[in-house]
Amino acid sequence: QVRLVESGGGSAQAGGSLRLSCAASGSILRINSMDWYRQAPGKQRELVAGITSGGSTKYADSVKGRFIISGDNVKNTVYLQMNSLKPEDTAVYSCTAEVTSIANWSPGHYWGQGTQVTVSS
Repeated sequence: QVRLVESGGGSAQAGGSLRLSCAASGSILRINSMDWYRQAPGKQRELVAGITSGGSTKYADSVKGRFIISGDNVKNTVYLQMNSLKPEDTAVYSCTAEVTSIANWSPGHYWGQGTQVTVSS
């Protein structure tokens, strides 16, 4: 089985920074990509940023220039550096990964439990 654990959420003032981490563990053969999603109260879940095993990245327009996604292939960990935070960044942030597991030998999607980020004005 594959497990994703997020950390680093919390509270920040507008203009401040937070760094989220998501560590994958378990029967991992290969991690193909890892993404960060967020969901604010009353809103649909949206993709925030993503990174592939080759290092290609993508960002939502709302966070471009403020958030940076990076990965550590050795630690099976992805990071989301969030700068210049705004109150509208307040949401539950969850990471997901496309992982080829040793058990299945085929890609599957796994989700973390989510971490709350609250930005006050």
